[in-house]
Amino acid sequence: MSVPFFRRLKAALILPALGALGGCSKAVLLSPSGDVAWQLRDIILVSTGLMLLIIVPVIAATLWFAWRYRESNAESTYSPDWDHSTILELLIWAAPLLIIIALSALTWVSTHQLDPYRPLSRIDADRPVPAGVKPLEVQVVALDWKWLFLYPGQGIATVNELAAPVDQPIEFKITASSVMNSFYIPALAGQIYAMPGMQTRLHAVINHAGVYDGFSANYSGAGFSQMRFKFHGMSQADFDKWVQAAKTSGGTLDRDAYLKLEQPSIAAPVQHFATVESSLYDAILNRCVQPGVQCARDLAGAICRAPRQAALELPPPLARPAAM
Repeated sequence: MSVPFFRRLKAALILPALGALGGCSKAVLLSPSGDVAWQLRDIILVSTGLMLLIIVPVIAATLWFAWRYRESNAESTYSPDWDHSTILELLIWAAPLLIIIALSALTWVSTHQLDPYRPLSRIDADRPVPAGVKPLEVQVVALDWKWLFLYPGQGIATVNELAAPVDQPIEFKITASSVMNSFYIPALAGQIYAMPGMQTRLHAVINHAGVYDGFSANYSGAGFSQMRFKFHGMSQADFDKWVQAAKTSGGTLDRDAYLKLEQPSIAAPVQHFATVESSLYDAILNRCVQPGVQCARDLAGAICRAPRQAALELPPPLARPAAM
């Protein structure tokens, strides 16, 4: 089959989906600005188009049968003994089966290609990630009810404000301070959970400069509805200026400052921190920011070592009696 055929097939599947979703034409999900979100949009449209291939004919057939075999239609054929049609059976079972196979293949391929833990292989559909390019690392902490972003490479941190250069891969490392949340920037990529004592990852890239909404997609208490932030897609020069502004105007984020920041608050204002304690994120992840609290990784190691240590300290077995 030729390439134009596949393009026509894709258009034939997407156009009905666009018509069905016409009321949401301005939704960010249908016009994202990041390559990962763009691929997710294509999956939504193709999946909707595939499902419409069976939904539309079934609805049309239902209406046609109701009209064709209405009581007042004396010309319709009356077949009281009809009970089987091989052609109808093939259509009824084959069409849904083929659609399920197509959806399964689409899901399998896209699940692996868009694994949030998998580093990006491309900037967009036409550009691979250049060799040697390192992603921008951003450590994300979901607090009650605000977002803390730490930039270990730049040595800064922000509250309820996130920025990244256009066309540079981003690696998010995500955790939470107390309850589970969901980190979500619809224009950038899909949502991923933030859980206390655990770290999830998300790889993404923003392809167009602009200001985009980010929020928590998982209910987490009284301030959940205002747990929002702005994500700025910038040129590299503007991003460098933004980092420099944070270094100039921000304070210091150490453990004491974090413990104060961690206290619940609603609609927290944007804050910048010029310097960040290097071990802070690791302490947040392992839930040992407070003085004297043992880190989770050390506690887990102690638990694992305990049975081995106990085995080493067991008394030697008694000598077996000599045979009589």
